[in-house]
Amino acid sequence: MHRFPAPPGTALLPIHPSSPRAQDPRPAAPHRSAAAHPRTRRVPAPLRGVTVSSALTVTRTPSCATAASGRTRGLSRVSVSVPCFGVCPVLEAPRAAVLSPRQDEAQAIDQELFTEYKFSVDQLMELAGLSCATAIAKAYPPSSFTTSRPSVLVVCGPGNNGGDGLVCARHLKMFGYEPTVHYPKRPSKPLFEGLTTQCQKMDIPFLPEFPAEAALIDELYGLVVDAIFGFSFKGAVREPFGSILSTLERITVPIASIDIPSGWDVEKGKADGLQPDMLISLTAPKKAAMHFAGRYHFLGGRFVPPALQKKYALNLPPYPETDCVLQLSKA
Repeated sequence: MHRFPAPPGTALLPIHPSSPRAQDPRPAAPHRSAAAHPRTRRVPAPLRGVTVSSALTVTRTPSCATAASGRTRGLSRVSVSVPCFGVCPVLEAPRAAVLSPRQDEAQAIDQELFTEYKFSVDQLMELAGLSCATAIAKAYPPSSFTTSRPSVLVVCGPGNNGGDGLVCARHLKMFGYEPTVHYPKRPSKPLFEGLTTQCQKMDIPFLPEFPAEAALIDELYGLVVDAIFGFSFKGAVREPFGSILSTLERITVPIASIDIPSGWDVEKGKADGLQPDMLISLTAPKKAAMHFAGRYHFLGGRFVPPALQKKYALNLPPYPETDCVLQLSKA
């Protein structure tokens, strides 16, 4: 197999800065200008997901900036130059588009996980909440917060989405964040009572009243987790959640929505509603995700059996290695 120098021509591939491929300490070639070729590294083929019989030139340029602080995030965009001497290099075949299930299909998938595959609600809730906390840690690491403490406000609704939020808050605490929970409508069910107790035992405070002023939230927290309504939501938003969403629409700190931005139509979205900076789709992106315009879109909940994926033609992309989340879009 011959190795040729890489001529011009680029393709974009994601890479995380913690990857060994992104940490080659060797300096750039002397004939290249550091200004014209920032942080250029040379790595052998193949790079993740690309099979080529050549050397690759990888250029990492910061692409994600923190809305609150203006500091650069850890994720980078990678340009990969590959040669084409009459015969183009072999790349992975493109996957079919991920299917966004309708609301009734999403409910059917959920029900089938419970009835046919014998998952329990608390089992899936734990996996979903862990996925949400993991995605948040990737997009908004504690070191990126401008305040001395990485304070996060988690707003939980009365259903399973709120339960996901409670699990997420618990894991965020374990990850080094300082979460605070607002949980105004608590179901009198053992599952949710247990999740609440777990948070309280970990010294996670619960706000009895939601801050009425958006500026106060901006001052106290660096991130808000929207865990109010999930994919089962229909109809008008009732109080106190109408007032809560109205306030959240005016804050300037980033919002991370779990599965669906609260208040959105699950299939049509809501152009004048909440506009989160991050969306964490669980199981599969819902149709409303097509209207998401924020910087970070993650897929979480790595628990859908292959047979169920095939039955509903979800075409879910493969998760990287042992990760429980997958980033679907870059800022």
